[in-house]
Amino acid sequence: MTCAACVRRVENAFKALGGVEEAAVNLASSRAVVTYDPQALNVAELRKALEEAGYQYLGLLEEAREDPVEAAQKREIRDLKIKVSVGAVLSVLTMMGSMPHWFPFLHGIPRQQMFLILFVLTTPAVFWVGSRFLVGALKAARQKTTDMNTLVAVGSLSAYIYSSLATFWPEYFLGAGLDLHVYFDGAAMIITLVLLGRLLEMKARGRTSEAIKKLMKLTPKTARVLRDGQEWEVPLEEVLKGDVLLVRPGERIPTDGVLESGRSSVDESMLTGESVPVSKTLGSEVFAGTINGSGSFTFRATKVGSETALAQIIRLVEEAQGSKAPIQRFADRVASIFVPIVICIAVLTFCIWYFLVPDADFTRALLNFVSVLIISCPCAMGLATPTAVMVGTG
Repeated sequence: MTCAACVRRVENAFKALGGVEEAAVNLASSRAVVTYDPQALNVAELRKALEEAGYQYLGLLEEAREDPVEAAQKREIRDLKIKVSVGAVLSVLTMMGSMPHWFPFLHGIPRQQMFLILFVLTTPAVFWVGSRFLVGALKAARQKTTDMNTLVAVGSLSAYIYSSLATFWPEYFLGAGLDLHVYFDGAAMIITLVLLGRLLEMKARGRTSEAIKKLMKLTPKTARVLRDGQEWEVPLEEVLKGDVLLVRPGERIPTDGVLESGRSSVDESMLTGESVPVSKTLGSEVFAGTINGSGSFTFRATKVGSETALAQIIRLVEEAQGSKAPIQRFADRVASIFVPIVICIAVLTFCIWYFLVPDADFTRALLNFVSVLIISCPCAMGLATPTAVMVGTG
């Protein structure tokens, strides 16, 4: 998904199925939380609805050993880095060729020949570097809707197609008394800059996800349990409520409990934010994920697994990511009409500049048409709120 319009489309695809009570889709985490009646529906039908809407199904989160969203994001960041780098090189070369008067070593190249060179440089920038925008716009068109990809695609293709016509059929423009201008640099720059924004956004989302994963890794994988007078090291999942556990100096406490013997000081900053160690004596409460100081002690487990304070924090964070703030729902509603309105304003701008403004020509009208589309492109409205919520929970 790339914008709020995508979120709305995925939610509507799920809600259209009989048996779905609620569907909350989060752009920042690329996850959908669907509440449905298993008697009326199954996961295969949810998957089919998602793929018919033009999106990729990455699997159920609890079934995957590795987070499928994280794996997909790593691949996407790698792909974006390559395409942004290639796009930047092509954009700089295209800009130099579009303004040869700034570069003395380009003065000897005939104008029409330079247009052909610019066409060759811009074509991969638009159709390979910008392929995600064109594919996204095509998917939206098949669903009889529009999104932010539509704006980028229409804007860049308008500049590219106009410039290509001016390159291969210059006599049409010269015969109509128009100055011959090309905007290949605009088409390449549009794609590269919006793609750079996508890369920065993906990196920000990745950093926040990493913060939440670090929270999940705070509990140790094993615990020392005292049973029948012997010390056993067992996986954390096998610790039962009422077990007596031993904690040595410097170790993380595996689960919540109450001190039975010994004394120590514990760093509880991961819960409280307070870096000063807290003194623990007989009867004191200890919490999973906190770090023992210099003393050893035994404690009786009172909460295990999903009952611990840390597990509840993680669950609340995940619920916060899966749910929507009221402002996000408002942004989704606005996004559903935002793109069509922008395209209408762009067409109106073209008509005013072409038909009503004295001494205006087709070139200026097209340039203003493209400008309206491009200025509207970055989906700050649909992206800022979920990203802010995600960074906050992180």
